[in-house]
Amino acid sequence: MPYKRKSWTQKWAEAKAKPGFPMVFDCDKTHKRWVVPAPSEIEEIVKTIPRGKVMPIGEIAAQIMAKHKTEMCCPMTTGIFTWLLSYASCEAEGLNVAEDCGKRINPKAAHRGVPWWRVVKTGGELNPKYPGAPELQKALLESEGIKVVAKGKKLVVA
Repeated sequence: MPYKRKSWTQKWAEAKAKPGFPMVFDCDKTHKRWVVPAPSEIEEIVKTIPRGKVMPIGEIAAQIMAKHKTEMCCPMTTGIFTWLLSYASCEAEGLNVAEDCGKRINPKAAHRGVPWWRVVKTGGELNPKYPGAPELQKALLESEGIKVVAKGKKLVVA
């Protein structure tokens, strides 16, 4: 039987169903209290970003640290879950992530889901790992009145 790839929606559901998240622990190496966030925590925060605003991924981590009263939030897990959320949200809106994103997407079609496009990298840079990157994220932000400019090869929120 041929292998059938999981959809982004299935991957997101599996990530949310994994037990043990959030995981709070004391790190022997850094001597700091860490949190590995739950996917649902990231989704909740992203849903609160208002139209016409952006949030650096570091702010998402800061909110999770404050919630769990820790000194550190795992940046890798936070980034991976945000990335996974972006693809699952596109797919849930009926966008063919592999073919459509960044090509012929109507930005208004993606506006009904979780607003992943409002999450930017530190310094306001658009994330090149998001669906249709960075053109789709740019189009979605500009449709909300957010100005995006080029800085060298990178696109950043003005």
